[in-house]
Amino acid sequence: LRAAGGKKINLVMQQKVCYNTANASSRREYTMQHIRNAVQQFLKTQPPARIIAIGFALLILCGAALLMLPFSVHPGVHITPLDALFTATSAVCVTGLVVVDTGDTFSLFGQLVIAVLIQIGGLGVASIGMGLALVTGRRIGLKSRSLVREALNIESLNGMVKLVRAVLLMTVLCEAAGAVLSFPAFARDHMPLRAVWLSIFHSIASFNNAGFDALGGGTSLIPYRDDLLLNIVTDALVIVGGIGFMVILDVGRCRGNLRKMSFHTKVVLSTTAVLLFGGMALLQLTDGLDWMAAFFQSMTARTAGFCTVDFSTLSNAGLLVIMLLMFIGASPGSTGGGIKTTTFFVLMQQVRSIFTKRRLGAFHRRLPDAALPKAATITLMGIIVVLGGTFGLCILEPETDFVRLLFEQISAYSTSGLSTGITAGLCARSPGAVFLTMFIGRVGAVTLLSLWVERPEPTSRYTEEAITIG
Repeated sequence: LRAAGGKKINLVMQQKVCYNTANASSRREYTMQHIRNAVQQFLKTQPPARIIAIGFALLILCGAALLMLPFSVHPGVHITPLDALFTATSAVCVTGLVVVDTGDTFSLFGQLVIAVLIQIGGLGVASIGMGLALVTGRRIGLKSRSLVREALNIESLNGMVKLVRAVLLMTVLCEAAGAVLSFPAFARDHMPLRAVWLSIFHSIASFNNAGFDALGGGTSLIPYRDDLLLNIVTDALVIVGGIGFMVILDVGRCRGNLRKMSFHTKVVLSTTAVLLFGGMALLQLTDGLDWMAAFFQSMTARTAGFCTVDFSTLSNAGLLVIMLLMFIGASPGSTGGGIKTTTFFVLMQQVRSIFTKRRLGAFHRRLPDAALPKAATITLMGIIVVLGGTFGLCILEPETDFVRLLFEQISAYSTSGLSTGITAGLCARSPGAVFLTMFIGRVGAVTLLSLWVERPEPTSRYTEEAITIG
């Protein structure tokens, strides 16, 4: 037996005897230790992107279970498992699409669960996990740093702990300031304690580009369309949350001096400004909105999800403008979705390069050769996901207008959360197609596709031959 591994067999037998003779408390501890060891071993062998995707999925399931609890909803209100799962998915993916009104359906505890899901989903499971490890004084390993790098979409592992500290501190400061500045608007219509909670919830949802509101009535911010302070605060929170943490830190480091900023920061800020003011001008032209409302809709289409006008009343031209802005979305490393502003920038630079015969670049910098294939792949995958989801909705909802179904799918993919009002009226199977699109949009279509395809780099290459394109 010893020659055949008898010592190992004997050790296993001893462990079984110890387990059988132990009391219930020791058995539970023994079982939990084995589960922890199995989980740690599993995490060590998985790529960061796969762990993040699994983390988002588990968070959604936990959130749905909490929202199903009786005290998560108002007395007399019933919520189905599918509605709870849809709401949890929308919160974790910081989308804002809802099949039940948040304020009218969920109690204070349920709204608190949604706020926590939004916060974790916006910052990323890995960033929150590292933040908790820092608070408890635990050592941050290489695997944890790799997860945060993947979650925040940055290149280097250097200074990861400082970066997470700065991100968490920045989040707390921005959301606290937003809550304080939002309070006067809500205090006019609600009791003080209720106004305090609405301010906190609104600030969290705004900074994380989630689009949830706890006001009730399903009107979003339409009652506050003419409230200048709340419009400005919401605009600021959404824009700051949508340009990306690295950009915010770079702007702070350079103290607003554009010349000292990195190339990435210049691209993000310039593209964001063009999209914001360009969208405002187009919406004012197509639907005759006043400038403040037009700017707010242009801002919120960049994955924020709030609205101060009824989108079901917009013209098809106005809806097209909103859909284009939603599909582009926010910036890399932010709380928003979409194909990202930098992807759009690279594609536009390629168009300019074709006509001007110049290399890809701007601000006296040249873009790397890999930038264009990556941008084209991300855009193409986004189009495939949106069209596939729209096709599914067209089959499930044959009576609904095609433009509204396309709008719903782009909103889900870009995690924008805007809707023309058809979300709650979808049939029983349709929300499944929508929250699948939300999950893909939050994690990333290219990332999900690469999770299960691990092929080594080919060592041999075929002979190159040209084809006619265009």
